[in-house]
Amino acid sequence: MGTSLKPANTDFPVAPRPDPMPDPNHADCRGVASVLSRVGDKWSVFVIMMLSDGPKRFNELKRMINGISQRMLTLTLRGLERDGLVTRTIFPTIPPRVDYELTDLGRGLQQPVKALGEWAIKHQTQIATARSRFDERNET
Repeated sequence: MGTSLKPANTDFPVAPRPDPMPDPNHADCRGVASVLSRVGDKWSVFVIMMLSDGPKRFNELKRMINGISQRMLTLTLRGLERDGLVTRTIFPTIPPRVDYELTDLGRGLQQPVKALGEWAIKHQTQIATARSRFDERNET
């Protein structure tokens, strides 16, 4: 029995609406939650950042993204490909060469992802300090 490389946990439970007529002022959050779970995932953010300057091969991405396992990179790339954010191109060479590249849709995420990454870098010290203070307060 092998392992499955299909993305898991992609369905998010949403409580049924109490009335049969949905409020027209509020869109169904199910679709948005699904998209945000993909683009908000830390590995997806790293992959999008690494592909921002052009196509990369699998092992190149693995070397660039510190701490990601081969399986997690495979799952992340497949999920991004499924969502139309990344394309996978196989070149008929020996051995075969496979490149991953952002689609137009994926390139549209570059600026928001870059802004999020810059914010995280700028505020990581403040967040670490806040975590330490919280942990000290809650040790007892």
